[in-house]
Amino acid sequence: MPVELIERLLDAARQAPSAHNRQPWRFAVLSSDSAKQDLAQRMGEALRAARLGDGDDANDVEADVSQSYQRITSAPVVVVVCLTMEAMDAYPDEARSNAEHVMAVQSVAMAGQNLLLAAHAEGLAASWLCAPLFAPDAVHRALELPQTWEPQGLILLGYAAEQGRKKERIPLETVSLWR
Repeated sequence: MPVELIERLLDAARQAPSAHNRQPWRFAVLSSDSAKQDLAQRMGEALRAARLGDGDDANDVEADVSQSYQRITSAPVVVVVCLTMEAMDAYPDEARSNAEHVMAVQSVAMAGQNLLLAAHAEGLAASWLCAPLFAPDAVHRALELPQTWEPQGLILLGYAAEQGRKKERIPLETVSLWR
């Protein structure tokens, strides 16, 4: 995938609105097979340990780990969307500190949405996976991320091999309240 295309996607992502306009997003772009394989292996190890610790069936666990590995390693490009609190406000109390963190999470999610929309506009297939939230240490180790970067999600990018499945949406009247 051309670097210029990836840069256009990242540029669209960084145009997202953010709390206090602090732009707390960071992006780790993986295009090398070795980087994707290392990430997939380390995340798979964390997934395996967690699922086996839950007492899940070993065959089901291995199928899940295999599927996760295949998804990550088969994508031409993987973007790890991260959050940093470096420029966000600091408060002495837990309530406002938590609210500030939630605002940063929301901001990063909007940047991820922008990236997904830009990918669609470019004719790419893209998928958001929240798996890094369950294995942040594995992501940090695999990518040698700065300690201030909190992995929030993976965006898998490529060209669709086949038409995707249409996902059912909850009816509008169920998710909206009018007064």
